[in-house]
Amino acid sequence: MKKKYEKPLTLEELAALPDSAIDTSDIPILDEAFWSKAVVTAPRTKPNVSLRIDEDVIAYFKKESPKGYTARMSAVLASYVSAQRSR
Repeated sequence: MKKKYEKPLTLEELAALPDSAIDTSDIPILDEAFWSKAVVTAPRTKPNVSLRIDEDVIAYFKKESPKGYTARMSAVLASYVSAQRSR
């Protein structure tokens, strides 16, 4: 696909674009066949938890990428739970 813009647009620039200037050619058409198979599901909730964790453990997960480190920690814990359940 051809790049339409030299740099990514800011939120303000994007909001200022008229609808006719937005390229939607890469979005598939959602026809009746799609909607006939659609299933409504409730989002899975994740409760907020306060937890004391050693500083070196947090530093390890933040080292690779500070964004999303809690999600990675949650994935590790979920893997542990799964392994324990399969014993």
